[in-house]
Amino acid sequence: MINENMTEQDVNEVMNSADTAEAAYTDNNTVDDPLDFDDDPLSATGVSRKSLVIFFLIDTSGSMKGKKMGELNTVMEELIPEIRKVGEADTEVKVAVLTFSTDVRWMYSAPIPIEEFEWARLRASGVTSLGAAFKELNARMSRNGFLNSPSLSFAPVIFLMTDGYPSDDYKAGLNELKNNSWYKFGLKAALGIGSEANDNVLAEFTGSADTVVHAYSGGQLAQMIKIIAVTSSQIGSKSMTLSDDTSHELGEEDVFAAKQKLLGQQIQELVNKAETDDVPFDTGW
Repeated sequence: MINENMTEQDVNEVMNSADTAEAAYTDNNTVDDPLDFDDDPLSATGVSRKSLVIFFLIDTSGSMKGKKMGELNTVMEELIPEIRKVGEADTEVKVAVLTFSTDVRWMYSAPIPIEEFEWARLRASGVTSLGAAFKELNARMSRNGFLNSPSLSFAPVIFLMTDGYPSDDYKAGLNELKNNSWYKFGLKAALGIGSEANDNVLAEFTGSADTVVHAYSGGQLAQMIKIIAVTSSQIGSKSMTLSDDTSHELGEEDVFAAKQKLLGQQIQELVNKAETDDVPFDTGW
């Protein structure tokens, strides 16, 4: 398994070994096994497109009201065209947005292809039901829910944004989510917004402090959202794919762990660079 002392060179070596792992796996396993890979014979003909779903989990509680929510809406509207550039010609990128406050709601009833997606501006009110959001994500993140693409599917990207401590039992919801195969192998990142956000809770969700960043102003919020969303989408749309047949033991964990490790390294590098750039961080809350 990947350990916390793994260097960037080690991560890259694991990522570069993906093709070898894919070939070995294909030779030794049946089509019913839970890991599917890019060497799909249909992809060469253009008949089968691989699917990547990007899940945004967004806090819309009352503490987000005002500048925070206004600036988040603005940056998400600007972000969608940038995500449209992600992926190859044979990759269909879709977006699903789950908001949580007193209630949890999906922006749309199903993931929307990025070419057709339109951001619906959000409003803030209520409390922070993060645990309920985790349970709802677990319920929909399955082949019987939001990941029912007939083609091969990349493990999803899951991006959590919140500005406060959960008001419900988030650990119970997270424990349910941790049993979800798509969550286990998906790329996870989180953004703490403002001074009240708890980075330790966010690290519990992502599994690593390296994939958690913080924003204390409008300028930082725009920078951090774009860094996380674009970087995780780029990494998520490469290499191995995943299905959620949990009747078999999941294998090749090193490759998926390496992708998460690489995401953390790239996020931290870009965040450090952004902090030294001449970016106007003058719209504090």
